[in-house]
Amino acid sequence: MSGTAASTRPTGADPLAAALRPVRSGNTFEETVQRVLQLIRLGLVPVGERLPPERELAERLQVSRVTLREALKVLQDTGLLEIRRGRYGGAFVRHAEQDAPSGDGAELRRRAGLLGDRLEDTLLFREVLEVGAAELCAARAIAGEDEKRLRDCLAATAVAGLDDYRRQDTRLHLAIAELSGSVSVAAQYAAVRSTVNELLDCIPLLPPNLEHSERQHTELVAAILGGEPERAREVMREHLAGTAALLRGFLA
Repeated sequence: MSGTAASTRPTGADPLAAALRPVRSGNTFEETVQRVLQLIRLGLVPVGERLPPERELAERLQVSRVTLREALKVLQDTGLLEIRRGRYGGAFVRHAEQDAPSGDGAELRRRAGLLGDRLEDTLLFREVLEVGAAELCAARAIAGEDEKRLRDCLAATAVAGLDDYRRQDTRLHLAIAELSGSVSVAAQYAAVRSTVNELLDCIPLLPPNLEHSERQHTELVAAILGGEPERAREVMREHLAGTAALLRGFLA
C-alpha cells in the first residue's frame, strides 16, 4: 500500500483515516507521536487491541520506519503501548490515555487547567511572541556580551540532563525574547512561558524530541547571530510547532 493509495480511501470506509493523516512538517517524530496518540485518545484502537502493522502505519503517515519505531518506543515507555514480538506481535494499546499509570495524566491536566481553547490560545500567543522575537533579535546584529550570553545558553541546553533540560531551554528562549530589544515582549514571554512550563510538566520528556530540539536550537542561534531575520522566523516557527504537536497529542 502506498501513501497515495491510503490517502484516497473514503473517510467513511476507513475509521482510522482522520488520525492517520500524512505527516508533512519538519517535526516528523513529534507529529508521529501526536497521530498515534490520536488513535488511542479517540478510541479508534480500543484498549487491548493492536495498532495497524508498522509498515502500514509508516506508509500512511509517510514517515520512515525508524521514526515510527522511535515514536512507538516512547509511547511504550509512558505505559500507553505494549510492544510484543513474534508472529502475533505488534503494538497493543495498554491503557486509555487518561488512565496511563506513568503519566498521572488526568490529575496533571486538572492541575494545569488548560485544556481545549485555553491550550490553543496559549500555543498561539507563544508562537506570535517567539517568532516575532526571533526576527527582531536577528535584525539587531547581536554581538559582544549579548552574543556570549546567547552562545552560553545554547551550550547549556546541549549538555543539560533530563532533570535540568526544561530550565535551560527556558533560559535560552527567554534570552532571545530579552535580546529582541522590547521590554514588553520579554515580559509577556516570561508570563506565557510560565504557563507553557505548566503544560510541559504534564507530558513526558522524550529523548528523540530533545535531540531534535537541540538541532533546531543550533540552527536558530546561527540564524540570529548571522543576521538572518527570515531564517530565524522560519526555524523558530518550526521549533515551536514540534512542541505544540506533542502538547496537543498528550493533552488536547
